[in-house]
Amino acid sequence: MEWLLLLICPLMMIFMMFGMKGHGHKEQNSSKGMDLKMSNLELENKKLRNELDTLSALVKKES
Repeated sequence: MEWLLLLICPLMMIFMMFGMKGHGHKEQNSSKGMDLKMSNLELENKKLRNELDTLSALVKKES
């Protein structure tokens, strides 16, 4: 019966290693997704600033 315990330990370790490997891959994907979202937000922010500057210039002309 002791041989069964000796066999189970390495098998459990192998399954745990594969589980950890998959988890790291998910973190990379979420990091890439966050980078993409951040880039989109920066681009949208830049567009809004340009629009705000244009509107401010129009208001100054009318005053």
